[in-house]
Amino acid sequence: MIDENTKTSKNDALGLYIAYGVGVKKLLLPALTQKNRMQDKLMSAHFLTILDMTGEDAWKVLGRAEEMKKSNFRSDLFAGKTVAMIFEKASTRTRVSFEVAVRHLGGQTIFMTQADSQLGRSEPIRDTARVLSRYVDGLIVRTFEHAKLEELKKFGSIPVVNALSDDFHPCQVMSDILTIRERCADLTGVKVAWIGDGNNMAHSWINAAVHFPIDLTIAAPVDYLPRADIVENAVRLGAKITLTRDPAVAAAGARYINTDVWASMGQEAEQKQREQAFAGFQVNKELMALAAPDCKVMHCLPAHRGEEVTEDVLEGPASIIFDQAENRLHMQKAILEWMFTK
Repeated sequence: MIDENTKTSKNDALGLYIAYGVGVKKLLLPALTQKNRMQDKLMSAHFLTILDMTGEDAWKVLGRAEEMKKSNFRSDLFAGKTVAMIFEKASTRTRVSFEVAVRHLGGQTIFMTQADSQLGRSEPIRDTARVLSRYVDGLIVRTFEHAKLEELKKFGSIPVVNALSDDFHPCQVMSDILTIRERCADLTGVKVAWIGDGNNMAHSWINAAVHFPIDLTIAAPVDYLPRADIVENAVRLGAKITLTRDPAVAAAGARYINTDVWASMGQEAEQKQREQAFAGFQVNKELMALAAPDCKVMHCLPAHRGEEVTEDVLEGPASIIFDQAENRLHMQKAILEWMFTK
């Protein structure tokens, strides 16, 4: 469904959605021998997007994360295993939550930044993938181009986790689904609003709407809509998605309002341009007044207070941002367990 404010010609970004037909639809061990290590690798899965899971698996992982949180879960699943964490983008929550998750599962990590690896620089990614597959048991990668993850997956023989790429942030959104689920046992028809950039977070919310029966509404300026192919695929798979240029339409009756910074890492040169484009997309008390009375505010952090969200909203009683941050740990343990036992 595209509201009246979104109607425009087929020559601009929204026209892509109309052309795709979105507008007519309302848019989830002991030390191992080398032989056993290779068997483990062949049995494990990758997690580059939420759609790498089946709907059944996504629900199982969600339930497992709930159980792990309640029990302060520890295991020796990763005993004798080492996971390489390659971060081309700096991080607080992603790095710490993944390092702790691997340790809670009994494993150890090696952390590398751009300065510590040759990922895509002086060595082809395909070579890096094959070399690291001989050393470690898995890769957790936070990068820019999503194609790097695809190449690591293609040429390596070990599981690859997307800890963030320019196109998707699946671990964050699965954690956010957990945060909603803790407050809402039945997700059917729960209105989740995404207000702001149609970025990697928006893309992962779109994918999540395939597996989880939320009613997702995305409000973004016309030049910052999510990718049409990602929306088209999700709608084809049954996701309920509404697109609009009006934040008020997205906020109206929403149970959860989500936002993110207007200029992500690597987009600093566009800051002023983006501030102008997103000027009417701030999550503030006026926008919150349009939402459901029990509406909660979500943000993946770090936040630019006073830009995409006001200080009073972020620090107010509707904010659940620190529950979101905590749930990264529990969800990522569940995701890693799924990958290595599938």
